[in-house]
Amino acid sequence: MENKTLFDKVWDSHIVKQVTDGPDVLFIDRHFIHEVTSPVAFVGMKQRGIKTLYPNRTFATADHNTPTINQHLPVEDPLSANQLAALESNTAEHGISHWGLGDKNNGIVHVVGPENGITQPGMTIVCGDSHTSTHGAFGAIAFGIGTSEVEMVLSTQCIMQPKPKKLRITINGTLSKGVTPKDVALFMISKLTTSGGTGYFAEYAGEVFENMTMEGRMTVCNLSIESGARGGMIAPDQTTFDYLEGKPHAPKGEDWDKAVAHWKTLKTDAGAKFDLEYTFDASEIEPMITYGTNPGMGIGITGNIPESKDVEGNEASYNKSLDYMGYATGEAMLGKSIDYVFIGSCTNGRIEDFRAFAQIVKGRKKADNVTAWLVPGSHIVEEQIKNEGLLDIFTQAGFVLRQPGCSACLAMNDDKIPAGKYAVSTSNRNFEGRQGPGSRTLLASPYVAAAAAVTGKITDPREFL
Repeated sequence: MENKTLFDKVWDSHIVKQVTDGPDVLFIDRHFIHEVTSPVAFVGMKQRGIKTLYPNRTFATADHNTPTINQHLPVEDPLSANQLAALESNTAEHGISHWGLGDKNNGIVHVVGPENGITQPGMTIVCGDSHTSTHGAFGAIAFGIGTSEVEMVLSTQCIMQPKPKKLRITINGTLSKGVTPKDVALFMISKLTTSGGTGYFAEYAGEVFENMTMEGRMTVCNLSIESGARGGMIAPDQTTFDYLEGKPHAPKGEDWDKAVAHWKTLKTDAGAKFDLEYTFDASEIEPMITYGTNPGMGIGITGNIPESKDVEGNEASYNKSLDYMGYATGEAMLGKSIDYVFIGSCTNGRIEDFRAFAQIVKGRKKADNVTAWLVPGSHIVEEQIKNEGLLDIFTQAGFVLRQPGCSACLAMNDDKIPAGKYAVSTSNRNFEGRQGPGSRTLLASPYVAAAAAVTGKITDPREFL
């Protein structure tokens, strides 16, 4: 019997039909939808007189367009209000569960799926959102799809996909003080570049990932897409099972025992072949910060902005990126002034991220020059923040907790960074204008964000730990 990778085991078990010299027809176990990429799909189905084939396999939540203050009031932006209303009416018409504004389960799609146990090992999971790769932390094949594919999955529960090549990234050793899963991910992207994973599906292996919590693994898998990969996954283990046990949608009783027995088989066989492999040592990684306009333009926080000759790619676009950021080669990142701090998003909007932020701001005060947006990934996270006393720490330090939503990750709601302002952001993308027209984004971990929030400048968080 051939030795298979984790990816092969999950992919091959979901093939409905193989097209000669073409894509595979893949069955989809879970389909997440939100208000931005689903309306057009539902319009297409209406025109063809088609209903959702398996409404119980589709889960809807409102997140991208939602305001993060006064969610009990009508949404002011007409486009956002229309999209939210369309999601509500479309899901009602098709019998799909819908967690809209005000629902206790509402939150960011890639936060609420795992915390409710909808995401499980060995599944195929899609959503009209590129950061669907988050769910790969559970040993699932999860990837983002386009609007026409959303319609395809709603109507057939299948998708046509060419099978990606296989990439494995192994990191062994122990992470240094102050180094988080976010830093691991930004480090990998800085090494691979934003195109190094193109055409591949990544598996993360080694001691560093084995020792991560599920929340940390989700952060790593979330950022797989930023290296160009189709997605990323980590083999399920006892950490995975402990996280899932007792969750509302997780199997119960005998079904749980059967599920775990199967999940334990979901690992790469010894001797299985990958198309590409990278190996790094945990000691190489320090707290990271980005300085440019893509997630691959990242360095250790004590480093200097590299010369264009030391960076892969086009010199003109590299210089354009630095011009946009108002930076120059050779400059240190430490000490650079910042204006905004954002903690949240499907990358770092979970309870462990807020615990890390609290660890640094406790007993300190928010810097006067900083506007800080603390946005939980869901109402469940919001409750945890309050119940664990973190809200008291934030309040005493001069911070305000907002309501759940995608918020300042992307300029699709009211939380936009003004032009020319610098934001240390725990989100996933730093493209030009991603957080608002003319905004300048520095991607970082919750520790780095917290250190910047209390000092008003880029600061090494290890000074506070």
